[in-house]
Amino acid sequence: MPIPGVENVNGAVDSILLTACLDRILAQVEVAFSNSLIEAYWRSLKHQWLFLNTLDSVARVRAMVEFYVNEHNTKMPHPAFSGQTPDEMFFLTGAKVPEELALAKGNARAARMAANRAMSCERCLGQQATLPGETIPH
Repeated sequence: MPIPGVENVNGAVDSILLTACLDRILAQVEVAFSNSLIEAYWRSLKHQWLFLNTLDSVARVRAMVEFYVNEHNTKMPHPAFSGQTPDEMFFLTGAKVPEELALAKGNARAARMAANRAMSCERCLGQQATLPGETIPH
């Protein structure tokens, strides 16, 4: 049995439901289906996009939602899809993305290591690691 919360215990809502001949259905627990994925998506849309912008008209909200949905589906890689966008997963056009990302990651790591190894400073050249409390000769 669900724990009653403010959404489930509300006299004003109950009276409206009774006058409209509607029944209250409490949230179900331990069900085989869930809308948690879409709830998480809308939470991201609101907190990462809408609430950060001025929403002064319905037309503005619609334009902002349309932009976010388009960007999310076509440009935002998703870790659950191995770096593919939702559109690439849906339309099966991003099969090479995981391999390309793995290759790019390896190349970036190799370039970073080469750059780090090529750097030197006169003060550190030829110096050995020291134990705590030891001084490094200048």
